[in-house]
Amino acid sequence: MADYAHSDASVSRRAEKARRLAVYLWDRDISGAELRDMSAATRRKLARAAETNPPSTDETWLVVARLLDEKNAWAARNPGHASAARAHVDEKLLWVKPPITPWS
Repeated sequence: MADYAHSDASVSRRAEKARRLAVYLWDRDISGAELRDMSAATRRKLARAAETNPPSTDETWLVVARLLDEKNAWAARNPGHASAARAHVDEKLLWVKPPITPWS
C-alpha cells in the first residue's frame, strides 16, 4: 500500500505550509519553544489567522518550531539585517500569555 503522507509531493506541501506558518509566527515574535508549548486548539487558531489550513499532524508543527529556532539563531548573528526585524510583535500577547505574578 502506498504511503501518500510521505510522498515527495506531500513533503513539499508540508514544507511550504511550515514556511508560511513560520513567517507568520516570526513576525509575532513567537519562538519554537512557545509554539511547542501551545495547545492544539491554539495552534489551529494560529494557522487560521495565518490564512493557512491547520496542519493535521504534529509533524508540520515540529518543522515550524525548528524553522523558528533556526531563524532566531540567524537573527541573533545578524541583528542589523532587515530580515531580522519583526513586523507585528505587539500581537504576540494574543497568542502567548505571560505568566501571572502572584500577589505577595
